[in-house]
Amino acid sequence: MNVSIIRRILGYVLILEAVLLILPCLVALYYGEGEVEPFVITSLICLAIGAAMGLKRPKDNVFYLKEGCVATALSWVFLSLFGCLPFVMSGAIPNFTDALFETVSGFTTTGASILNEVESLPKSVLFWRSFTHWIGGMGILVFLLAIVPLSGGTGSNINLMKAESPGPSVGKLRPKMRTTASYLYAIYVAITALEIIMLVAGKMPLFDAVTTAFGTAGTGGFGIKNDSIASYSPYIQWVVTVFMIAFGVNFNAYFLLIFGQFKRALSIDEIRWYAVLIFSSICILFAATYKTFYSGWEAVRHSAFQVASIITTTGFSTADFDMWHGASKTVLVLLMFVGACAGSTGGGIKVSRFVVAGKGVLREIRSYVHPKSVENMKMDGKVLDKSVIKATNIYLITFMFVFVTSMFFVSLEGHDLLTNFTSVAATINNIGPGLEMVGPTKNFGFFSAFSKYVFIFDMLAGRLELFPMLLVLNPVLWKDTVKQSIKKRKIKKSI
Repeated sequence: MNVSIIRRILGYVLILEAVLLILPCLVALYYGEGEVEPFVITSLICLAIGAAMGLKRPKDNVFYLKEGCVATALSWVFLSLFGCLPFVMSGAIPNFTDALFETVSGFTTTGASILNEVESLPKSVLFWRSFTHWIGGMGILVFLLAIVPLSGGTGSNINLMKAESPGPSVGKLRPKMRTTASYLYAIYVAITALEIIMLVAGKMPLFDAVTTAFGTAGTGGFGIKNDSIASYSPYIQWVVTVFMIAFGVNFNAYFLLIFGQFKRALSIDEIRWYAVLIFSSICILFAATYKTFYSGWEAVRHSAFQVASIITTTGFSTADFDMWHGASKTVLVLLMFVGACAGSTGGGIKVSRFVVAGKGVLREIRSYVHPKSVENMKMDGKVLDKSVIKATNIYLITFMFVFVTSMFFVSLEGHDLLTNFTSVAATINNIGPGLEMVGPTKNFGFFSAFSKYVFIFDMLAGRLELFPMLLVLNPVLWKDTVKQSIKKRKIKKSI
């Protein structure tokens, strides 16, 4: 394994984090708060360590998917470890485990919190808390690829993007990977800016609009109000609903629309199923909850908001859906697992994987009727490669293994089944709120430190599509790396 290039990428990530930490410093200065020092100190620490790690140029710049996965997983771990320091230093979250949980929840766009109330926190802390969503939404390494010319080449860069981008497949929109990353971030910034403008137009304060847009864009869900989005106007709730759905769409579709390829964009199977799921779920929730609200339009608004929030794994709320009809809660829990589209900022298993799995089931049933028939599975009008089908099946099996294992560890605390089940579902799918003790009006603060570290792993694993985190924890990888290092040293000595 090419350790030197991984070290250099980690150095770049820390330098980038040091730069990003300047923004909450400026917020603290603008509002005259005393929380400037924690952000400045953390920024300097990141800058010093990042420069030391990235100073030595690696002899070999090429890295493969293995190095891409390890670099990605460690980048997110480093990002979170240093990103939680301002919370600890400022006293906003003095406990390190809680601060790390909150930070990982931010960067992975989960939105699960350990805080009982947030409105008393300094604006600089609230800004950094929401800004972590925006940073993690598109991915820190995608941003790095957009601004830093890594010398590993296109093949190496796409391995980084594959390891970080959510969804079963990642391709190039343009011949150069850096150009692809630039296009993705340009679209990301443009839609975020558009949401801020529309929120401000609805008389939302600028600070609220920016932090809410960060949470929506990253499909994260950290609110700056104790009741999330409930106290804002219906107009603002509708704007957030629309943009949550928009950020759950595969960004390749936006690229195609920008360049006039409307037919290709509208013919993407995953997006059609995504729309069908949203519409049908809203109808079910409306039918089950319309008696709960004062009017039918209010029921439509809350139903649409919660469906959009859960399927895109954002986690904002306008009502305590834990008090809703059992059918409504069942639909929302199922949507937690489905998630948004591949190539979006949303989490979950992804709509495309369920489409592939569903087509596989139907093909298997038809083969029982016509055993000698040969049928190719198609998606977007193209024949699916066997490797895609295999990867989907392996992912689903791995997901269930991690989910069941995590649920067992969390259940050792003795909480009720629904709390255990939905807490793991909410973290591994990067949702935020669950049901019962982790419902939308509650938090994860009551869990033990052990369970919180289980959730931290789940949040990172869910955001990075499981395998990068599992690879980092594989002892065989590090054993082989140590052997290679010893072998190289012996060769140098003999020379």
